[in-house]
Amino acid sequence: MKYRMCVLPGDGIGPEIVAQAVRVLDRVGEVFGHGFECATHLIGGAAIDATGGPLPEETLVAAKASDAVLLGAVGGPKWDAMDKAVRPEKGLLGIRKELGLFANLRPARLFDVLKNACCLRPDIVGQGLDVMVVRELTGGAYFGQPRGEEVRDGERVAFNTMIYSESEIRRIAKVGFETARKRSGKLCSVDKANVLDVSQLWREVVIDEARNHPDVELSHMYVDNAAMQLVRAPSQFDVIVTENLFGDILSDEAAVITGSIGMLPSASLGAGGPGLYEPIHGSAPDIAGKDLANPLATILSVAMMFTHSFGLPAEAAAVERAVAEVLGQGYRTGDIMSPGGALVGCSRMGELVAGAIRA
Repeated sequence: MKYRMCVLPGDGIGPEIVAQAVRVLDRVGEVFGHGFECATHLIGGAAIDATGGPLPEETLVAAKASDAVLLGAVGGPKWDAMDKAVRPEKGLLGIRKELGLFANLRPARLFDVLKNACCLRPDIVGQGLDVMVVRELTGGAYFGQPRGEEVRDGERVAFNTMIYSESEIRRIAKVGFETARKRSGKLCSVDKANVLDVSQLWREVVIDEARNHPDVELSHMYVDNAAMQLVRAPSQFDVIVTENLFGDILSDEAAVITGSIGMLPSASLGAGGPGLYEPIHGSAPDIAGKDLANPLATILSVAMMFTHSFGLPAEAAAVERAVAEVLGQGYRTGDIMSPGGALVGCSRMGELVAGAIRA
């Protein structure tokens, strides 16, 4: 089989981590007999520098024509002073919107060999941590209208609108229920229904959709309590479904308690067309070009690509096993370094994982 991929390295450490993910991808192709055609395009700050905008039309056309999109990271202080309408992050938000990627799957799993890197108490760590955050990706305060900045009574005010339609809530709820059905059958819907009208509608629609999934146990939690419980007792969660802003915050929190944000992949999916796969960390401009970045989140994003876009579960499992094997041998990048570990750089870590790929 041949698969077409649109590769978007982006900014900061993006090119470094994506290069290692492609190395692993090529190795999987060799071992399993697949062909991966990778076309590299611009997004974010790199696109602004080259074309004047964060999401060139050429990139969008290539992404829509691909079987999947692999993205590194966007943004950095170089572009922070730019007009908000053309900053690098607009490229990321734009491609999600244009591809109709409304469901963001963010698994947060603590590898057993990385327990020492977890910031939680040993007794909490011992209970395990394996959470899937299903985040709505194209609605809420990030996209709602009206939004902007104006002058009122002689001072500047800024505003964003958190807005969701019933259909938007129902489709992400379905993804949450279907994801929970494939795991332990437990779904926690996170909202702020005690304060926000939009959350009240969210809860009503999720409860209604639960009737179509009687085999899944549904619970509800306010977002402030969910943030506390993720630290206090993360093992109580299996699948969390929530709106865009809450999901952004909670999934980053879950990432940190797994040891490092450099370990967590993500998949952004729509009703059809290509999915987009990326690590959830940022562009880390302070270490860009120094071979210090952790490429494992990007490599694990490739594993998610095999599962969700290509329908290749054996290949996905091979990548996950390779990552676990390399970590089990004690190899570490700086963000997950522990006593007795063998410190390696971004390139070497990618090389090690690629070398551990087996059918």
